[in-house]
Formats: sequence, C-alpha cells, structure tokens
Amino acid sequence: MNPFKQLTIAVDFDGTIVEDAFPNIGKPRLFAFETLKALKDDGHKIILWTYRYGKSLEEAVEFCRKNGFEFYAVNNSYPDEGFDNTKSRKILADYYIDDRNIGGVLGWGEVYQLLSNEKTKPLPKRKKGFFRF
Repeated sequence: MNPFKQLTIAVDFDGTIVEDAFPNIGKPRLFAFETLKALKDDGHKIILWTYRYGKSLEEAVEFCRKNGFEFYAVNNSYPDEGFDNTKSRKILADYYIDDRNIGGVLGWGEVYQLLSNEKTKPLPKRKKGFFRF
C-alpha cells in the first residue's frame, strides 16, 4: 500500500501537454508524456481537463493514447460521471495544470518535482478554517 497521499490532477491539453495549435494538435511539450506517466505510476489520478469537445476532444485523447498515456477520466471528475448542464463543469481535483495559470505553465520537470515533494510533506493541519504550517 502506498503510504503517500494519492492526488487527483487535472491537466489541460492545448498549450500544456502540447504546444498550442488549436484546433490542430501541436507538438508534445518537452517531458509532458514522461511526467504524466511518472505521476500515474506514482499512484496519482490524472484527468484531462480541456475546452475541447466532440471530434477535437476524441483526437486529443487518441493523440495521448498513441503517446502511451491513458487518463483516469476526461472532462469529468471520475470515469462514469455524467455531464449535467445544471451543475458546474469544474473538475474536482487537488491540482490543476494549465498554461493559463498566472505566470504560465511550469516546465514538466518542475511540475514533477513539486508534486513529488507534495507526497512527502505531511498534510497541513486546519484550525478555524486556516492552514497552520
């Protein structure tokens, strides 16, 4: 049994896993697939969280599959979740990796380093709604 916290990580596609070429598929970003595979091998759940839908979403999922990566879920918080227009589409995750972050997307090596270190830290203790470190 893995003694570390299992994380759920939502990852954008265009500009994050691949260079932004929407609606086409850009070249994979350096170490993107290697990092995603390593995170999955570490026991984390990786969700594809993208604006794409329909045929362009299918193409992105297939592109990832051809590069050796299968997601835990795609545009859902878990595999069998049904999309409901009356509820928010925000994915439930511990972390979100997206090129639209303030400061832009980190390099994939840095992403792995940060998330690997996260596993070894004790979870922060909560006191009256605030984290105590």
